[in-house]
Amino acid sequence: MSEDHRDRADAAPPELPEYAERVLDVAEHIPPGRVMTYGDVAEWLGAGGPRQVGRVMALYGGAVPWWRVVRADGALLPGHELRALEHYRDEATPLREAGRTAEGQLPRLDMKRARWDGTGGEAAHV
Repeated sequence: MSEDHRDRADAAPPELPEYAERVLDVAEHIPPGRVMTYGDVAEWLGAGGPRQVGRVMALYGGAVPWWRVVRADGALLPGHELRALEHYRDEATPLREAGRTAEGQLPRLDMKRARWDGTGGEAAHV
């Protein structure tokens, strides 16, 4: 192993950006069975926007309940639909089943019932 490679291997992982830490903290406080949209998280934090929150979740969200931060239309995260659906069913997250004419379609989140406004529970500490 070269000395240069050894130096990089011994280096500490890059520090998580402060905004990313804040986004992930909100995601960790969303109760099971509830969701917040990317825009809701940004509004809760008073910083950034839906795209910034989505970018944080894409880059760093694997260690938090990522399935609880969702699109505003209730569609399941493309490429992760089945994993997310399993979590939603385990947590009894309200879903809207696909219509009868939508053969083979996945359900969507029932945003009216599943959306969490950040009040009550542990989120008061965020």
